[in-house]
Amino acid sequence: MPKIKQKTSKKQINKKHKLRMESNFYYQKRFSTIAAISLFCFIVLAFHLYQVMLRDQVKYEKRLEALSTKEVEGSTAPRGRILDRNGKVIVDNKAVKTIYYQKEKGRTALDEINLAYKVAPHLNLSISKLNDRMKREFFVAKNSEKMKKRIKASEYEKVKQRKLTQDDILELKIERVTDDELNSFTDEDKKAAYLYYLMNKGYTYDQKVIRTKDVTDEEYAYIAENNKSLDGFNTRLDWERSYPYGDVFRTILGTVSDNGIPSEEKAYYLKKGYSLDDRVGTSYLEKQYEDYLRGKKEVYKVLNRHELELVSDGKRGNDIVLTIDIELQKQVEEILKKEIVETKSQPNTKYYDRSFVVIQNPNTGEILAMAGKQVLPDGKGDYKIIDYTAGVVISPMTSGSVVKGASMIVAYNQGAIKIGEYQQDECIKLAGTKKKCSWKTLGRINDIDALALSSNVYQFKAAMKVAGYQYSYNMPFKVDKSIFDTYRNTFHEFGLGVATGIDLPVESRGTSSDNTAGGLLLDFVMGQYDTYTPMQLSQYVSTIANKGTRYQPHLLKEVHKSTDDESLGKVIYTFEPNVLNKVNTEEEYLNRVREGFHAVTTKSYGLGRNYIDASHDPSGKTGTSQSFTDSNGDGKIDTPTVSTAFIGYAPTDNPKMSITVTSPNSSLENSSINYSSMVTRRISKSVSDIYFNLYP
Repeated sequence: MPKIKQKTSKKQINKKHKLRMESNFYYQKRFSTIAAISLFCFIVLAFHLYQVMLRDQVKYEKRLEALSTKEVEGSTAPRGRILDRNGKVIVDNKAVKTIYYQKEKGRTALDEINLAYKVAPHLNLSISKLNDRMKREFFVAKNSEKMKKRIKASEYEKVKQRKLTQDDILELKIERVTDDELNSFTDEDKKAAYLYYLMNKGYTYDQKVIRTKDVTDEEYAYIAENNKSLDGFNTRLDWERSYPYGDVFRTILGTVSDNGIPSEEKAYYLKKGYSLDDRVGTSYLEKQYEDYLRGKKEVYKVLNRHELELVSDGKRGNDIVLTIDIELQKQVEEILKKEIVETKSQPNTKYYDRSFVVIQNPNTGEILAMAGKQVLPDGKGDYKIIDYTAGVVISPMTSGSVVKGASMIVAYNQGAIKIGEYQQDECIKLAGTKKKCSWKTLGRINDIDALALSSNVYQFKAAMKVAGYQYSYNMPFKVDKSIFDTYRNTFHEFGLGVATGIDLPVESRGTSSDNTAGGLLLDFVMGQYDTYTPMQLSQYVSTIANKGTRYQPHLLKEVHKSTDDESLGKVIYTFEPNVLNKVNTEEEYLNRVREGFHAVTTKSYGLGRNYIDASHDPSGKTGTSQSFTDSNGDGKIDTPTVSTAFIGYAPTDNPKMSITVTSPNSSLENSSINYSSMVTRRISKSVSDIYFNLYP
């Protein structure tokens, strides 16, 4: 059925129109309201903005300026000085003229080559350092289009296939430079090539030092006067370390990098806020105390118009004062050189090559002097002496009987011997071993005499009791590892076999073995098994001297804030004596060992007489050990030798100093050991005399 369309009436039409008009009016009214509100907000905002601009103009101008400027650092700041305990400067700074180059972004290799040709004639460059590789790289960079043609299409295709890299392509170009092309280099080409190498050495945008130290006035003036046209070349006053006392204590003072941060430590120093071109301490004290010695560079603001404005002045690093007495150190080193030369002139000293000395304050851990000298063939049939003070902390040896004081403490602690106990010194024989004896048969002796006469057998019998054995001829002797641990734990309390904690970046702990055969325990207690450094022996004897307190040995005494002149500034850090531990034993046991050490140097039969003058009331202990050396340089330790040592302190009741002297491989075994013992004794006597002359 079809729909019927209804007709709309006029009344309905009028009604719809009225509704539409009302709706339009509503929306117009709403729009007007919104517009009015928007206009009001705009007016308020504009007014506020006007106020801000007017009121905060200066503040926002400064903020805008900050956003459009950059701060940069000036040239390298001088490091802090190093002084001895008496205020004598032993490391200083001196200004040196320096020519440097800094690559700018966008500069091509050809630009730098042209620049090298321009600048090279005005510099005193040594082309003797120019090698084949440098010449090839220069030729490739200079003749880039020519060298591109020497790469095959198949080789370029391999780059696309990622079978070769661009570095590989560069190496191929370098290889394909002909000999004739290399031989065509003129002197002008060579100077430019070497300068080009210096300009591109190291990090790309880092400052490259081109010339320093021996820069002439003419060189310096040319670069300084023409730096604006030389595109990256400039001059500056740099600093290098100077040493008023020459080579005295030079090794331990350490070194500073020549050309910025060493590549292997780049990440470490950049995290600490360093720049790539900053010079840093690279060894020993310069490295150990880098944070104190580092200078503060000038800071400049680079303005929009490329002008520099000084923000803060540069400043020398803080000064550090050492515990070392440089005059004592100087004389100790001279004595070592003299005695080494004298000993090398004697027979049976073929393998003697070094001696060491440490003088320490046993009550604080302060090192007053430490020195080592080594003798080496000079290649002309003679010898030369070099500094080897580092050996004090890194060169261990079997030290012999000097350790018997610590061995005695273990025996007391374990109840193996009693104070005043007598033992028969006689050769002993264990199953499956050769006889073991003292240096001679000493007969019936007590604990004091055992130290004074350096009895091996007394220590052997005590060690057997510690292990649970009573000696009988040809008896089997097996010990548990725990017995070695018992001895080593006490040795560690004295500083033997552990890090001493000295404030240097490197230190050896000596060596020990896991072999715990019974016979080796007997070797251990007389100093013929584990090895110790001179610094460990120094800490050991200092602990005995002060009655059982192990102090950290140290070279730093104070840190002073830098000043604008040569005076010392305010103290900002003092190294206070640091107690590492106290020896776990009875006071009477330590006193008994001290009494034995006193007998060593003062009794008519003591083996340590004349190592320290008797007028100073010394105590100490000698040591002689069998050692081995590499006789022919094949890496095999095969030749038996004798090494000697002495440790001591004075005065006995209130020690001011302790001394350690070691002389490894000072004579051949089975020969007269006079020369071996004499060198250690002579050094000890001379050094201790000098000390008491300076500190009466």
